[in-house]
Amino acid sequence: MKIGLFVPCYVDAFYPGVGIATLELLERLGQDVTYPQEQTCCGQPMTNAGCVSDSAAAEALFVRLFAGFDAIVMPSGSCTHHVRAHFDAIEQTDAVRHVRANTYELVEFLHDVLKVRDFPWAEFPHTVGLHNSCSSLRALRTASMSELGEPAFSKPMTLLSGVKGIRFATPARPDECCGFGGTFSVSEEAVSARMGLDKVRDHHQAGAEYIVSADSSCMMHQRGCAERAGVNIRFIHIAEILNGARQ
Repeated sequence: MKIGLFVPCYVDAFYPGVGIATLELLERLGQDVTYPQEQTCCGQPMTNAGCVSDSAAAEALFVRLFAGFDAIVMPSGSCTHHVRAHFDAIEQTDAVRHVRANTYELVEFLHDVLKVRDFPWAEFPHTVGLHNSCSSLRALRTASMSELGEPAFSKPMTLLSGVKGIRFATPARPDECCGFGGTFSVSEEAVSARMGLDKVRDHHQAGAEYIVSADSSCMMHQRGCAERAGVNIRFIHIAEILNGARQ
């Protein structure tokens, strides 16, 4: 399988180690991965702000760079959801439809496509609390939603269970939003900050040493809330743990 790796613009700018860990992990699993050097943004920030037409150039570049791959994989639930559900600023050609149908968030690609369950090189001797972003949870369905009363499942938890030494702490409200929401955290700053602090405290009180997530955007928000409030908890992307990070 020929894979195109997309590293979201905010990951590239603030958490490049997440992109590196994603590449290394896919290569450890025997995949043929290419990172197109011209990539920029998927266009999500413009669309989320209501400026749909302004995302056209970013969407067109994305399609030009990734249409030739069997699968496009990215370490971000929200960017994946944008490509699949909101790539509407450009003409819906065969290439666009191919890209939309074959874009995957890293966790679902590992769990559903490659069907990986064991990571023999990985060991993480810490207690972690799992945070699922709203996009991953309610759009990509990588875990069950409490509001539906459905049987519990969690694709990221299944993957993390294949890591030696890892322990799990369960917060009281495991699938509640952390308050990031992109522009929501700017337009509703006070509400967003309180939601983030509540989320961080919930994990901390459950005994988590780390909050782990498939979305660096949520963790960026929660990290800021934790640091301002003096909550002693650390943050790590799931790709880094699965790739063998110890701390």
